[in-house]
Amino acid sequence: MARLFHVSSALNRESILAHGLDWTRMGAARGIAGSLAPEEEGVFLCRDEFEAGWFAQMNNTGGPVDVWEVTGVDEDQLITTGSGFSYFPASIPRGQVTLASPPPDDRAPAASSQRRKNKQRKKTPRAGK
Repeated sequence: MARLFHVSSALNRESILAHGLDWTRMGAARGIAGSLAPEEEGVFLCRDEFEAGWFAQMNNTGGPVDVWEVTGVDEDQLITTGSGFSYFPASIPRGQVTLASPPPDDRAPAASSQRRKNKQRKKTPRAGK
């Protein structure tokens, strides 16, 4: 069986750790595409890490996302939507789901702002010169 992935708001992490992937429990955060309700009766899955990365970059949830590795689902069981994305038409038990991406690093935003501080600043004239 292939390695599949699911991208979800980090706000859903506790629910996924407790219940697995279940679209009927959606509600703690928007979907990756920004939807407020499930778009299909199933769990959207990515076929490879590239596709998972694409969804992680799209992120319209308003916060950090997690990437989950899913086992025990055969690609032949996926349904492809009219938009070309795939979903599994059932919930996926907790035992088949593992957090693949590391939890968000709280230091990352600080490092980013630090880089901005280190950029050259435009010189301003001093008083009296």
